[in-house]
Amino acid sequence: MLASRVDATQGNAPVFLRSYDHERGTGESDEPALRTAAFTYDNALAVIALLACDKREQAARIGEALRVAAMGDAHLRNTYRAGAVEGKPLPNGWWDRKASRWVEDAYQDGTATGNVAWAALALLAMHDATGEVCWRDAAVKLANWIVASAADTRGGGGFGDGIEGFDATPGKISWKSTEHNIDLVALFAWLDRLDAKGEWKRHERQARGFVDTQWDAASAHFWIGTLLDGVTPNRTTSGLDVQLWAQLLPNADKRWQQALAWVERKHGVAGGFDFNDDRDGLWTEGTAQAALVYRRLGRGDEAAKLFATIAQQASTGGFLYATREPRITTGLAVGGDSTSADFYYYRRPHLAATAWAALAALDRNPFEPAPEKAAKQR
Repeated sequence: MLASRVDATQGNAPVFLRSYDHERGTGESDEPALRTAAFTYDNALAVIALLACDKREQAARIGEALRVAAMGDAHLRNTYRAGAVEGKPLPNGWWDRKASRWVEDAYQDGTATGNVAWAALALLAMHDATGEVCWRDAAVKLANWIVASAADTRGGGGFGDGIEGFDATPGKISWKSTEHNIDLVALFAWLDRLDAKGEWKRHERQARGFVDTQWDAASAHFWIGTLLDGVTPNRTTSGLDVQLWAQLLPNADKRWQQALAWVERKHGVAGGFDFNDDRDGLWTEGTAQAALVYRRLGRGDEAAKLFATIAQQASTGGFLYATREPRITTGLAVGGDSTSADFYYYRRPHLAATAWAALAALDRNPFEPAPEKAAKQR
């Protein structure tokens, strides 16, 4: 399915895949902001999943779009315009008929640290598969941007969440995300294994130190991150991916496996898991993440039950629906201008959910090189 989406864009040009299909399962979404949106995170996952499927040619076309964006943009955007990339990748936008003007979104134009990390991980996966240094060099450029732009000494240190807003008036995001720092532990550890130029071991310790501060031993789970002060843990909501991705890190603390009991108790819904702890519906992407974690911990029977649920979420276009229910909450805000927890997932066919399901089915940990390469680099 992922390979055919790349092949549908004829020729050999770099390409960004559309992140969401229409609710009916095929064609562009009817939500203007999503119609041509190619989220960087989603496309990075697609690269790693395609490589796991031995679809190197298709992975390279998306990877090249990420590489061109990494090398050409002052900062990698959260979202680009889907389709073939001719020259410089374009920011996503759409025509607002009512207002008779072109519109872009402040979050989509911004740069979240975790999204940059995932793009770099995809580039390193391409380097892993091909041995070509251009992929590694682009990943190093992104990692250096993170170090220069997001290093944070407040509280438990670590790295902040990046910048938001348009190019003319970018604003630094003041809270810190546990998930994003988990991504950075994986990225910096990978660069250190490659002996890439940079102080990656030190940066890995910095990110891991923050992750350690967000582990709450009393409840045996991770706080999702901090409040705006960059110090106080955000105890208002629980994030599924934070609990799961920590298990995939190289040299993950064995104590962290206790968080799976929290996940099952606080995020469990019929057949799978919700994004947050209000348990208002199934999050397909997170359920696939849980299936991968269960597999890697030798809990195959539990993974198999999740795969049965995931298979039921296939749309007619091939992508998996992001949710089983019409809409689920996350407990998070879309951006700094939000006045409420307005980040929702909807029952739309989603690239990231599809990529995570492929990674889980193939038992592929996206935080490390492919198994044979990982063994050589240790």
